[in-house]
Amino acid sequence: MLLAIDVGNSNIVIGVIDGDTIIHKGRMHTNIQETTDEYAIKLHSFLQLRGVVDKIDGAIIASVVPPLIRSLKKAVKLVTGQNALVVGPGIKTGLSIMIDDPSELGADMVVGAVAAKEKYPCPLIIFDLGTATTGSVIDKNGNFIGAVITAGVKTSLNALASGTALLPLIDISAPKKVIGTNSIDSMRSGAVIGTAAMIDGLIDKFEAELGEKATVIITGGLGTEVSKNCVHEVVLLQNLLLDGLKIIYDKNK
Repeated sequence: MLLAIDVGNSNIVIGVIDGDTIIHKGRMHTNIQETTDEYAIKLHSFLQLRGVVDKIDGAIIASVVPPLIRSLKKAVKLVTGQNALVVGPGIKTGLSIMIDDPSELGADMVVGAVAAKEKYPCPLIIFDLGTATTGSVIDKNGNFIGAVITAGVKTSLNALASGTALLPLIDISAPKKVIGTNSIDSMRSGAVIGTAAMIDGLIDKFEAELGEKATVIITGGLGTEVSKNCVHEVVLLQNLLLDGLKIIYDKNK
């Protein structure tokens, strides 16, 4: 079984993959203050609760939080005895990155693009809704040609609540109407429907630059609510990054 770990700025997603099937999935908060032992304890608990702690025979990590890579690699080694692959320089991905400085591209965007290319025909547009909202573009030849990055839904709402006297922190769900009649519904409309409208607009502009229609994929923790409010046809793939980690692991093992 493969242990796949996707480290984001807010959460760490853990997947256990048997063959091509994700059989277990969980998440924990990202905390750069935690030690190797603390992460090892959490990882061991996750695997032990699911009865697979002794069945892991491979591991791979993708991280957008560089300070955690060493601690997590050591934690994986302590718990499973496996030396985890880390997505980065020297790892085979099969992805041609055609941006100014390929080293700037986040591991999460690389992994998502690899999985999308495996599953759907190019060109592709991939939106990942996490701490940041990213939109990746892959041309008809399978080249990663660029992206957009903006503040994520929760990030924007947290800034709004902390920067205003009367607006509270809210749960993220779509209101029944776009035009809110109270503060909370108005914030929900702006967060969910506003993000969906932004994605629809970006799709139009991306496709105009590509000169053709593209398959649009949405992933990330907030993808479900937002995708339901998009006008364009989109594919919701919540396990896109775990699937990408399995593909990359197979290319390198």
